[in-house]
Amino acid sequence: MRDGAHKWRARLLPLAAALVGLALIAALVVHIGAAAVGAALAAFGWRAFAAITAIHLGLIAVMGLAWRELLPGARRWVGIWGRLVRDGAAEVLPLSQLGGYVLGARAVALAGVAGAAAAGSTIVDVTLEFVAQLAYTGLGLASLIYLQPHAALTRPVAAGLLAAGLAAAGFLLVQHRGFALFDRLARAVGRGWADRSAAGAAALHAEIAAIYRRRRGLLVSFLLHLGCWIASTTESWLALEIAGRPLAFGAVLVIESLLYAIRTAAFAVPNALGVQEGAYILLGAGFGLSPEMALALSLLKRARDISIGLPALGLWQAVESRRFFRRSRRA
Repeated sequence: MRDGAHKWRARLLPLAAALVGLALIAALVVHIGAAAVGAALAAFGWRAFAAITAIHLGLIAVMGLAWRELLPGARRWVGIWGRLVRDGAAEVLPLSQLGGYVLGARAVALAGVAGAAAAGSTIVDVTLEFVAQLAYTGLGLASLIYLQPHAALTRPVAAGLLAAGLAAAGFLLVQHRGFALFDRLARAVGRGWADRSAAGAAALHAEIAAIYRRRRGLLVSFLLHLGCWIASTTESWLALEIAGRPLAFGAVLVIESLLYAIRTAAFAVPNALGVQEGAYILLGAGFGLSPEMALALSLLKRARDISIGLPALGLWQAVESRRFFRRSRRA
């Protein structure tokens, strides 16, 4: 009974958080004015939507190649496919970012990658992307200090960046040392579930260790992720240019880098609903971006994510269904 209740809570909490986020977005639209937000969206128009969608598809492809660098035996499209599913699940379904990681690894495994390799490469890829994001946030902090030396955000951002750096170091340490501790614990517990868990942990540990030995792949993957983080700034910068509300590239870099840092901190909130909108409004205000334009920019990005994520998830579901029917026929 307790396990069942725990599972139901685990399923309901993300959904509840998503509903709260949607309510917050609706409240912001009402507070700012639906007409003003609608006019801002009209200013962006289809040109801005098409531009940021095309750029984002290119970035997903490059991020997929970054993942594939950790899987040297896999076909080139496997990482791109896994990245489409991962991002689609994280941005469209009422799941946390962790749920997106799981579905992305599942998609890669269904494409022919061994389960331990799919899981291990996902862990390392997420780590490298996070470290690259820290560098991106550092660039944003440097731009903030240059543009607004006395900004009130400087110290909190610096403190958050330091804390995130320590967290990344801890995560790396766990990947190198944590599995050895689990192995010792499993042997102390004895047979049964511990043996099976230890076998799975050992396979995963071996895969992660093998990935970290391939230094060239790690470096290429990190550089590709860092390039994608910096290049992602062009989406908002270009959209604002098309809408006739231009901001300097450095200002957009500050907004975007801090926005994604906030999104990462709020990883438990599905799709960062409400969090992204509030962050855009608060950060944009420091650079003269009106609330309606900031909110419209956030909604424009959500429309982009849905237009990419839904087809990707539809294809993934078709692959899963085909596999299920094949197994049913064999049975």
